[in-house]
Amino acid sequence: MMPVATVMPDDTPMFDPRILQELDWSENTTSFSPAISPLDPGDGLVLRPLCTADLNRETFEHMKRSGDYFVTVVEDTNLGQIVATATLVIEHKFTHSCAKRGRIEDVVVSGECRGKQLGKLLTSTLTLLSKRLNCYKITLECLPKNVDFYKKFGYLVSDENYMFQRFFN
Repeated sequence: MMPVATVMPDDTPMFDPRILQELDWSENTTSFSPAISPLDPGDGLVLRPLCTADLNRETFEHMKRSGDYFVTVVEDTNLGQIVATATLVIEHKFTHSCAKRGRIEDVVVSGECRGKQLGKLLTSTLTLLSKRLNCYKITLECLPKNVDFYKKFGYLVSDENYMFQRFFN
């Protein structure tokens, strides 16, 4: 059973935590040394959904209501702080009969927790979660220096170009 962080009565998770507990970890395609998993992310750590107490309530409620955001965090229960996070966003693609496309965003690990494989854990977890949610594909954007990291999970470099316009700094 996955260790569960203390949840206050008004502290609502963004999505049902059981979905993380029920992932078929045998389908994970990368190795961890030392071994860690969603059920055992490390000493004093718990993998869980983002909760209302972690974020501005209005922003949290907007994301939760959509049902398409799976913000997953690793909490250091000794410090009561989030030390790593990643987001799975589900898009419904009109041109594919509204089939689901998963997109991993914002994989971030705090400096003091780098080297504990938490980025790997979050990426593996969200990749498996997208499969469980019946996404027809999953994508992510990364810097060239991070390509080899994501290849470990079976991600391929696309021939498509990533383009953007920035409206705010």
